[in-house]
Amino acid sequence: MSKLTIPSRYKGIIYIILSAFCFAVMNLCVRLSGDLPSIQKCFFRNFVAVFFALGVLLKNKQGLKWKKGNLKWLLLRSAAGTIGILGNFYAIDHIALADASILNKMSPFFVILFSFFILREKLTLVQGTAVFIAFVGSLFIIKPSFQNIDLIPSAAGLMGGMAAGFAYTMVRVLGQKGENGSLIVFFFSGFSCLATLPFLIFDFHPMEWWQLLALLGAGLSATGGQFSITAAYYHAPAREISVYDYSQIIFATSLGFFFLGELPDIYSFIGYFIIISMAVWMFVYNKNRINKTAKKELPQK
Repeated sequence: MSKLTIPSRYKGIIYIILSAFCFAVMNLCVRLSGDLPSIQKCFFRNFVAVFFALGVLLKNKQGLKWKKGNLKWLLLRSAAGTIGILGNFYAIDHIALADASILNKMSPFFVILFSFFILREKLTLVQGTAVFIAFVGSLFIIKPSFQNIDLIPSAAGLMGGMAAGFAYTMVRVLGQKGENGSLIVFFFSGFSCLATLPFLIFDFHPMEWWQLLALLGAGLSATGGQFSITAAYYHAPAREISVYDYSQIIFATSLGFFFLGELPDIYSFIGYFIIISMAVWMFVYNKNRINKTAKKELPQK
């Protein structure tokens, strides 16, 4: 009997959907941990990740030293990543789980902008239009008005997505400079723990056992998400699978409904549709663009 083999592309899709589920569970665990400061939640989320990343480095017998000239990029990536988590966690605690998740998923659009300004990568009219329309979609979720009590946490969620976009751009820079991926994760997690530790010492909120369990669950699910998304892009290129990452919105909406009794309003659903539509548009556009480039590079007969 022959062994069933799964094509690499399908493995990538499975892994990225698993990653989306893990991050949705992480968001749920953060909410279930109760009325704790976002900084305290951020510390415990990254405290778990530090040991997993260190374990990977030790297992692969990789050193803890970064390549020459990469320290500033590691610091920028880590600082932006920490701000991104704090903004996301604050939003999770104050608005619907699905709303917080989709605002965080604005990060790929901000990567396009930051890559244009920092890396001098070309920004096409299609990409610029997609970024603008996606931002309009985020306004349906934020619903900016002085009467909207969720304006500040919604804005924090969007800022978290922006900071995450900047952090991913720094990861792109580090990748171009040949930095080790596990070291980037370890440095970020360690930096985040050290940055939030002083606040934790001077303003520590005692936790019940279930709160600690929820935060450990957030750390474990976040780590699972990181490893899954790494495996996803190992098996398939981003242009073929990245759009499946938006399945997190489906998971977040379902988890929010069944565990928290949340149901986003019609304006939020319109915002989801606009942002996901722009993500699909960019997915198709980038894939066609790469395919055309590949055809041009083929040797002519």
